[in-house]
Amino acid sequence: MPSLPNHVLFGAAYYHEYQLTDRLDTDLDQMADAGFTVIRVGESVWSTWEPEEGLFDLDWLQPVLDGAHDRGIAVILGTPTYAVPPWLARLYPEVAGERASGHRIPWGARQEVDFTHPAFRFHAERIIRCVVGRYARHPAVLGFQVDNEPGLELLHNHGVFQRFVDHLRQEYGTVENLNRQWGLVYWSHRLSTWADLWAPDGNAQPQYELAWRAFQARQTEEFIAWQAAIVREYATAEQFVTTCIAYDRPAFDDDRLTDALDISAANAYYVMQDGLSVPDERTPTQTWTTDGTWALYLSADRMYSSKQAPFLVTETNASHIGFSWDSRPAYDGQWRQAAWALIARGARMIGYWHWHTLHFGTETYWGGILPHSGRPGRTYRELAELGNELKQAGELVAGLTPDADVALLFSMPTRWIMQKYPALSHPDGTPDERAYQGLIEPFYRGAFDAGLQVRIVHAARLANGADRRLEVDDAVRQFPVLVAAGLYLTDDETLDWLRKYALAGGHLIVGPRTGYADQEARARTDRMPARLADAAGVWYDEFSTIHAPIEVDTADPTRLSVPPGATATRWVDGLLLDGAEVLAHYRHPHFGRWPAITTRIAGKGRITHVGTVPDHTLAEALFRWAQPSSATAWSDLPKSVTCTGATSADGSRLRFLHNWSWHPAAVTVPTDCREVLTGKPVPANDAIDLTAWDVRVLVEDAPRRKEGTP
Repeated sequence: MPSLPNHVLFGAAYYHEYQLTDRLDTDLDQMADAGFTVIRVGESVWSTWEPEEGLFDLDWLQPVLDGAHDRGIAVILGTPTYAVPPWLARLYPEVAGERASGHRIPWGARQEVDFTHPAFRFHAERIIRCVVGRYARHPAVLGFQVDNEPGLELLHNHGVFQRFVDHLRQEYGTVENLNRQWGLVYWSHRLSTWADLWAPDGNAQPQYELAWRAFQARQTEEFIAWQAAIVREYATAEQFVTTCIAYDRPAFDDDRLTDALDISAANAYYVMQDGLSVPDERTPTQTWTTDGTWALYLSADRMYSSKQAPFLVTETNASHIGFSWDSRPAYDGQWRQAAWALIARGARMIGYWHWHTLHFGTETYWGGILPHSGRPGRTYRELAELGNELKQAGELVAGLTPDADVALLFSMPTRWIMQKYPALSHPDGTPDERAYQGLIEPFYRGAFDAGLQVRIVHAARLANGADRRLEVDDAVRQFPVLVAAGLYLTDDETLDWLRKYALAGGHLIVGPRTGYADQEARARTDRMPARLADAAGVWYDEFSTIHAPIEVDTADPTRLSVPPGATATRWVDGLLLDGAEVLAHYRHPHFGRWPAITTRIAGKGRITHVGTVPDHTLAEALFRWAQPSSATAWSDLPKSVTCTGATSADGSRLRFLHNWSWHPAAVTVPTDCREVLTGKPVPANDAIDLTAWDVRVLVEDAPRRKEGTP
């Protein structure tokens, strides 16, 4: 693993080639004045690197790298393979990707090609070798980004489909076995030969869909690994290789994609202004930009989950992000807040999109650090303040291990299958393609609102033979509470792992749809929740979607305290008791026959079954009951304040206090601390005053040893 600098990298994507005038020295001077330590360059301009086939212009970047190096600014160099030049599309139309068999993706945006096609690979390899070979040994180059936001398209090209058929032959061996595993007796879909396999365009079989989506992800993984291998032929041992992940892409699995990379890197776009208010009574729709402070933290925890390690934020809001009809730049202080929130959850780089607001192109109104005038304004001044703070904090905040009170399982195969066969609907009854997120995100938000910190873990890491496998005993020790909600696709081994976790002393919270289907998307014949029902003391064979919230009451206020107005939403499992205790029930003439939440001691631990999608008040109440040991002195906070904890590389304990509000707040510290950004000591029981949209970084003093102890 290459070593990163011993500070949090801070900078932006920078495209001098997009500027209308030559202002390179001005740009770089302003970056240095703002405390920039890194810029990202080169990944979007293949047609500049190679304006005509075989005609290369590689020298234009030299002044950028030289100027950055002279000012102590490192560079991440990108390979330009995600945005192909028009001559390639014109001369080699066969490289066009297809969204449906025989229907080419029109050229004119980006990522329109079949990146598996040999003709594309030839040209892509040539430009990678030219660019990386030219600049790999430049002293400014810290690392490389291969491609950008991979996995945008599900490719239906003939060659891709034929490789899919070959993959199935290798996976299943015989047509008879595929018929049996996929249940192709249904609707007369039995194959007599591999040539009978139909194209994916009109497919309606879940087993086919799951295999097709997994294969598409493997194609993306192979493409990124192929590029990384080429780059490493030129890179030094100190230079890292990564890619920039957009987590909403349909054709990738970050758990596997990052295996070929030294460090994970990703986008963190979020709604600013009132979207960061706490407390927040809204339940906004999440898209490629998250909405809500809890969702910003969820983005960071997803990034950490990719390698279960610190990560790079290669793109995040510089100003308003998106088209001109939705322009909401941050309130004063919110850039600092968001950056420190990401760092608290493990970010080793804060990179903004981008340095200057573009004067042309699709992203003309994606606001940069500089406005269209090019003159530094409020955004620049605020980020310059942040740059100074990061310099002050230094290595203490680089590569933090974030605290985790709760683990939340994530399943990419379940997300794939629910995108085509959603378990939930929109309020108007239409299918919700984000049904999987709709099942798990309320649990994350409930933990966040309860003041808990969450570690997201890919469910695939529970299986024997998995890279970085999570052992049961380690999980019990690290995560007192583990949530398996919406885990629709699971093998027997994963369900047995969950059972062992509870029996060994963990508190397992099971949510709707967990364990309902096996790894081939076949509904199980077990009583649900499969392989957990007996230990959970509850089972069901009936379930219902619901289109209006149902009020939930506590069964025993001395156990689970449910606030007035708390509701069940979207889904109800018809839970039947078999030894479990009822914690909450529905106030409804029909659904009231079933409990909403049950719990039971299981071995040394506990299994709690939540038979619905809880609203944010019910979810918060659930986690305040499930993890009362987290209620340390740091958790007695004003409603607008959050406190997150992390451990630094040297073992120091850090606390990050955020006031997500216009209203000032005060926090009484429970232990001796020091303010990282000012060096000011803060004795125990002293109050820290937080202004509007403020953040403070504290390091807890190590306990003093008694005299005579080692």
